[in-house]
Amino acid sequence: MNAPTFLLVLTGVLLNAGAQLLLKAGVAPLGAIHVTASTLLQTVGQVLTRGPILAGLACYVVSVGVWIIALSRVEVSLAYPMLSLGYVVNALAAWWLFGEMLGPMRCAGIGLILLGVFVMARG
Repeated sequence: MNAPTFLLVLTGVLLNAGAQLLLKAGVAPLGAIHVTASTLLQTVGQVLTRGPILAGLACYVVSVGVWIIALSRVEVSLAYPMLSLGYVVNALAAWWLFGEMLGPMRCAGIGLILLGVFVMARG
């Protein structure tokens, strides 16, 4: 994979990871969401009027466009595993931004993901 194509794939990965982080930031102030038939519309309205949620959804839309362009340039069997880098980005960002736990097992998992992506990229 050449450098411009790798940057395109990486941009798609980062947009997807950013979307997840924005969605989390948007729902965090709401606490646990419990949806029932009687609260469905109110809950949807409450969620969809939050700025970070709208920004996260926009990131998803842009990431799909970037991903389509990336897939036109690289095999899906190589590009798709690169999405797992989003797990690494999200784990580290969630630890830094939200104070989420990043214990030894999660760090080991991050290491395995990075190793797997490296192996896939080299093959």
